This record gives sequence, C-alpha cells and structure tokens, in this order.
Amino acid sequence: MKMKATLSTITRCYAFWQLASTIRAHSWVEQLSVISAKGTFIGTPGYARGNFLRTAPGFSDDQMVNLIPPNGRAAGNIIFATDLMCRGTQSKGNQAPNSPALTASPGDMIALRYQENGHVTEPFNQPGKPENRGTVFIYGTAEASDSDTLLSIHKVWNSEGTGGDERGKLLSTQNFDDGQCYQINTSNISEARQEEFPHTADPLMGSDLWCQADITIPSSVPAPGVYTLYWIWDWPTAIGTVGQPNGLLEIYTTCIDINLVEGVGTSEEIVNFSEGQDLNSAAISSELFTAYVAVPTS
Repeated sequence: MKMKATLSTITRCYAFWQLASTIRAHSWVEQLSVISAKGTFIGTPGYARGNFLRTAPGFSDDQMVNLIPPNGRAAGNIIFATDLMCRGTQSKGNQAPNSPALTASPGDMIALRYQENGHVTEPFNQPGKPENRGTVFIYGTAEASDSDTLLSIHKVWNSEGTGGDERGKLLSTQNFDDGQCYQINTSNISEARQEEFPHTADPLMGSDLWCQADITIPSSVPAPGVYTLYWIWDWPTAIGTVGQPNGLLEIYTTCIDINLVEGVGTSEEIVNFSEGQDLNSAAISSELFTAYVAVPTS
C-alpha cells in the first residue's frame, strides 16, 4: 500500500496556506535546478529575475504574475506589438536577495518547476481551456534585451535558431500538465495522482507536487556568460465558450537568467535515469527525450 505524505509542523502551515488559495492563483517558475545524468536535482537551485519568495512577509501573487494582455486593457483583449516579454521587476541581472540565478554549464539538463494551482486538477472550474492545460514554450538566448517583446519572440523564434532576428531559439514545447503534478484537493484527478505519485511533504512544496518543464542548455552556447530563458505559458480560452464567446488570450511569462560556467554538461554524460526516485528531487525523463511535444494551444 502506498503511504500518503506526512506533514511536519512547518509543512502543515505551508499546506494550509496552499489550501486557502483559490483557483484564481496563477503560475510562474518557482525554482530551477540542474539535473544529473541519473535524473536527480543537484547543486544549488536558482530563481527567476526579481523573484519574491512565497515565505516572505506580505507576499502576493501579483508580485510575480506577468499576464499578457493585462486585465482591464482599454483596447480589449489584444496583445500589442509593444508588450514586453518581461515584467518591470524582471529586468536583466535583477536577482533578489536569497533568490540567486542558477549556475550551470552548456549542455546541462535543467528543470523549471512551477505550481499547477488547480489548473490541472480542477479543470471543471475553467471552461474552454485546452485539454493539456495550455502549452509551455521555453526560449533561450545569450543576447537578451530588456526591450524584448512577446510578439517578436513567441512563435517566431524556432528550434533551428533561424526565426525572427535569430538572437535565440525555441528550446522546448511541453504540456503545462506534466502528467504527474497536483495540488492537494478533493478532485478525482488530484486524489488519483496522490496515490500514483506519492511523496514526502517538504518545506518547499508542502504536500503538493509541482509541475516541471525539463530542457537542455545548448552545448554551443559560450561560457562563461549569461543565458536567458523565457518561459511562456500560453493558456487561451476557446471561441464560443460560455461567458467568453469571442475567446480569450491569456499568456503568462517568467524571465530567467542562468550564469554559465565552463564545464561538461550533464547531457554529455551517459544519461540513465534511475527508477523509483524521490519525486521531491526527480526530473521527468520524457520531457528531456521529447523536447517538442505537438500539442493544441487553443
């Protein structure tokens, strides 16, 4: 019999906070880690630019969420050519105290983890959304600019690096739902996943299991230097949805710098993911071996 997670005092408090959250909470990249050739997270984790830790006094989602187009735009649900990729607090090199950039090497495998916030386990609360809960696109560039706009990059840069201005490339497209993540709630999806993917609650995730998108930093990127990732969650509402007859554009972004150092990337080793790993620190092999998943975005 699989045992359900047990909570220490600190994780009970964290889990209570999570359960008090509503489905209106949205998602961003919470933490990054280098993935070993065995599929485990190694080294010191890193964070997005301008990160606010959830444990900080006065924390709110609004400090991290970057929605494009923003709610309440006078022109309507329209994306402007001038809409920047990154929110103002996520300018180049802006790392908050206690939230350092990840240090990695070209060729390293990287996990980007984010919360599903009920978007996976409670789909009935969000009519008209894609079955895969939207698509996560990850772009990479060694030539990031604070003037980078969403529309000059998203669905323009390609995996060959020949799209748009050719400053970067598409590294991965994945389902927002990674197939195992969950928030603790009473939905059938959550309860089934709690049984199938049990883990010991920890101070970071509580008893939830975060989603992840796993990528490989191109070996051709020069080091030392800074490599920037643009994480984009494309989560539209379909045309004809009750309450949204014209559909709805809804895109969230997180901007991340990685400090590159010289070294042999973990993908250059003999990659052999171990079975039965602790899910608190385990990557998802299918996401690394299938970098581009053909999925609906509307």
